[in-house]
Amino acid sequence: MDDAAAPSVIAAAVERCAAGLIHRCDGLVALCIGTDRSIGDALGPLVGSRLQGSVPDGVTVLGTLDKPVHAGNLADALAWVERTFRRPLVLAVDACLGRAESVGYLAVGPGSLRPGAGVSKSLPPAGDLYLTGVVNVGGFMEYFVLQNTRLSLVMRMAQVAAAGLEQGLRALHGRRAQSEAEH
Repeated sequence: MDDAAAPSVIAAAVERCAAGLIHRCDGLVALCIGTDRSIGDALGPLVGSRLQGSVPDGVTVLGTLDKPVHAGNLADALAWVERTFRRPLVLAVDACLGRAESVGYLAVGPGSLRPGAGVSKSLPPAGDLYLTGVVNVGGFMEYFVLQNTRLSLVMRMAQVAAAGLEQGLRALHGRRAQSEAEH
C-alpha cells in the first residue's frame, strides 16, 4: 500500500479481472460497502466518497460516507442495481480482517465477496470482482477490533484504493464505450 506504484497495480488488476466481462455489461457499478460508524469498516464508504465525482459519467458509485451501503441496506442496494441494469459489472469494495502480516494490504480479484463474514454476519454476496483491504487482525473480538482500528491506516488505504479504482474504472469505461461503438 505504501508503494507509489500501488494505484497502477490496482488499476491493472481491475482491468485484468474484468477483461472477459466488460464487453457484456451495460453498466459499471462501484459498490462500496461499510459504515462510518466503525473506523475499521469505513474503508468502503471512504473509497466511495473519493470516487464520487472523479469517475466518468456512466460509472455508478454506491456507498459513500453520506449514503453508506451497510448490512441494513445491502440487499436493497443489490436489488436497485438489478432493477437499474440488465447486465451490470459490479466491483465490490469492503474492509476485511486478516493476519497481522497482511494488515494494510489491498487485494483485487474476480468473483464476489461476502460482506460481514469477518464479524459472522450472513449477508448476500456482492460483486463480479472485488477489492478488499485488510484493516486489522481477525480471529478474536472482531467488533472491538474494527472499532479500534487506526484511522490513519484506513485513510491511507482508501486513498490508494480510490486512486487505483479510478484509473481502472476509467479504462474499463473506455473499453466499454469502444465495444459499444464497434457493435
